[in-house]
Amino acid sequence: MSTASTPRWATWGLLAAWAVHDIEELITLPKWSNENQSRSILFGLSSPVRPLSPMQAATAIGLTGITIAVASAAGARTHGRSRLYQCALAAFGWHSVSHAASVLLYRSYTPGALTVIPVVIPFYLLARAELRRHGIARTAGDIAPGAVVLFATTLAAAHIAAQQL
Repeated sequence: MSTASTPRWATWGLLAAWAVHDIEELITLPKWSNENQSRSILFGLSSPVRPLSPMQAATAIGLTGITIAVASAAGARTHGRSRLYQCALAAFGWHSVSHAASVLLYRSYTPGALTVIPVVIPFYLLARAELRRHGIARTAGDIAPGAVVLFATTLAAAHIAAQQL
C-alpha cells in the first residue's frame, strides 16, 4: 500500500463533479417532470415521474449534496481511504447507468443526461484509477453493498423530504 497522499482533486472533486452534474438537474428537472408526468414510455408503460416544483427539486438536490459533501470530506480527511467516500464515489459513477436507462426509456433527453458522459463517468474512472494507483481502492465487491444502500437511502430520503414541502 502506498503511503503517498491521494490528491485532493480525487476526494473534493467528487463534490465538484456532483455539483456540475446536479446543477444541470436543478435547472431541467422541474420543467421536465411536469412535461413528462403522464407520458407513455417504452413498451407503453406509464411514466413513473411525479411533477417536482423548483423548490422540491432544490430540496432533494441540496439534501443529496450534504451526503456528497460529507463523503468528500471523509475522503479528504483519510486521503481517499474512507469507506463512505469510496461508496459515494461508486454510487456517483454507477448512477450513470440510470441516466442511460432513462434516456432509452423516454427515447429523449432526461435531466442529468448531458453531464453524464463529459463529467460523471470520466471523474469516476479517473478517481478510481487514482485510488488504485495509491493501492487503496476497495474492490467493487467490497463497496457495492454500501454504495447501493447509500444511493438508495440518500435518494429516497431526499425525495421524501422534497415531497413533504
